Amino acid sequence: MLPDCLSAEGERRCRRLLAGATARLRARPAAAAVLVPLCSVRGVPALLYTLRSSRLVGRHKGEVSFPGGKCDPADQDVVHTALRETREELGLAVPEEHVWGVLRPVQDQRKGTVVPVLAGVGPLDPQSLRPNPEEVDEVFALPLAHLLQAQNQGYTHFCQGGHFRYTLPVFLHGPHRVWGLTAIITEFTLQLLAPGTYQPHLASLGLPRG
Repeated sequence: MLPDCLSAEGERRCRRLLAGATARLRARPAAAAVLVPLCSVRGVPALLYTLRSSRLVGRHKGEVSFPGGKCDPADQDVVHTALRETREELGLAVPEEHVWGVLRPVQDQRKGTVVPVLAGVGPLDPQSLRPNPEEVDEVFALPLAHLLQAQNQGYTHFCQGGHFRYTLPVFLHGPHRVWGLTAIITEFTLQLLAPGTYQPHLASLGLPRG
């Protein structure tokens, strides 16, 4: 059964679990930060995703991602990076007090640290957002119930030089496939929000240690 992630009690539980990692990681240098927006769409708990513009330069154009980007020297910390980038990409201003905490960092292919920041953004209609067309082609939400269904979960095995290297989660059957770092961060988020419901198959994936 899906717990009430959007209740005050659910928020307090998540904040408490993330408190140690947030205190330790918030001011630590990182290459980039993303916001993981937990929202309610017509009363249904969901995560908000973006489809990166196909006009962007780089290997990640046209991919599903969370709003975010590179840390700027002017940013106070990774939380401010995530909030600033969300405002710039989606026109969505998220107050700092709506941030629940920092999830376990991940590394991109260039070994840069990407820090996920979880925030509750409340009731939302993704179609009402006006994303920056230079950065975002589309905004969509996936209900937590959809992400938690086994038939919508998969894994991709990566090989290099003919040898198995690693396995990453992938989430299927939404408007777009969620994979790569965004899928890993989604998995971290589901572990936190629905620990009794979501059981990852990868022992290497887990909540941040306080």
